[in-house]
Amino acid sequence: MIPPADHPPILPPRIGVLLINLGTPNSPEPGSVKLYLKEFLSDPRVVEIPQLVWQPILRGIILNTRPKKSAHAYRQVWTDEGSPLAAITARQARGLAGAFGSGVVVDHAMRYGRPAIRERIDALKQQGCERILIAPLYPQYCAATTATANDEAFAHLRRMRWQPAVRTLPPYHDDPLYIDALKVSVERSLDALDFVPDAILASFHGMPERTLHLGDPYHCHCRKTARLLAEALGRELIVTFQSRFGRAKWLEPATDVTLAALPGKGIKKVALVAPGFSADCLETLEELAIRGRETFVEAGGSHFAYLPCLNDSDAGMEMLRNILRRELEGWIAAP
Repeated sequence: MIPPADHPPILPPRIGVLLINLGTPNSPEPGSVKLYLKEFLSDPRVVEIPQLVWQPILRGIILNTRPKKSAHAYRQVWTDEGSPLAAITARQARGLAGAFGSGVVVDHAMRYGRPAIRERIDALKQQGCERILIAPLYPQYCAATTATANDEAFAHLRRMRWQPAVRTLPPYHDDPLYIDALKVSVERSLDALDFVPDAILASFHGMPERTLHLGDPYHCHCRKTARLLAEALGRELIVTFQSRFGRAKWLEPATDVTLAALPGKGIKKVALVAPGFSADCLETLEELAIRGRETFVEAGGSHFAYLPCLNDSDAGMEMLRNILRRELEGWIAAP
C-alpha cells in the first residue's frame, strides 16, 4: 500500500537498547551537586521515610550542608570527559553500537540527572524503535536501583500515546558470564600489582538493614556474587558494605571499619574490588580508592590497591554483549 503524499515519514522498524546507570551532577560544583542530590534523595525508593517527615530534613539540613562536601569529593575524580560514571557509561553504549545488527540502536541514560531516561526513550522512539530493552546496569537487584530505573521508564511510557513494546534486563548477579568477566578482570589487575595481597575485599554499596527484612534480595545477591567469585578465583573474599548514610542500621560489616581493623590483625597488604558497580564512579574512585586507602594506611597497612570495575574493558564489554543479546532473543536473529 502506498501512503498518501501528506503522510508523515514512515521509519523502518528498529529495536532500542537503553543502558541505565544511577546518575551524576553535571559539574563538580556545589550548585550542580545540590540539584542532583535533591532529585536523588527525593526518590521514595531511595529514602523510604514518609515524605512529610523527610522533605523538611532534606531541604532544611542536608541540601544546605552536603553539596559542598560532595562537590569536593567529585572534584577529586572528575575527568576531561566529565563524571567518570557518565563517561564510562557513554563509552559502553558506543562500544555496543552495531553489536546486534544494523536494526538495533544502543543508547544510555541516567536515573538522576542527564541524559534523562524519558528523553532517551523519546529519542529511540523517534528513530523508529518499536521495541526497547530497558537495561539497568545493576548486577544485584535492589529496589533503590533496579526498580527505580524501571519505575522511571514505565512512568514515561504511561504518558506516551504510542508505546513501544518493552523488556527489562533482569539482575545478573550469578550469571556465569558476569562471574567469569569479574574473574578475568580481577586476575588481570592482581597480576599488574607489585605486591601479593594478604586479603581481597569485595565491597558492595550498602543499604539500610531494614530493606533486607522487608524482602529486598540485594544482600543475598551480593553474598552470592562474592561466593561465586571467590570460588572462581580459588581464594577467600572478605565481603563488606560501603556508603552508609544517616542514623539507621546498615548492612554490615562496613568497608571503612573493616579496613581500619585489618592491619591490627596482621593483614598489611590489601586489594579491594567493587563487584556491584558496572562502572567506576564517586563511590569507587573517591570513597574506596582514595579514602579507603587513607583509612587502611593510617591504621598501619603497608600496601593497598583498588581494582577497577569492569567498565568498558574487553571482558566487561563481551559480557554485556552476551547478556544483552540473550535478552533480545526473539527480537533479533540468532548470531
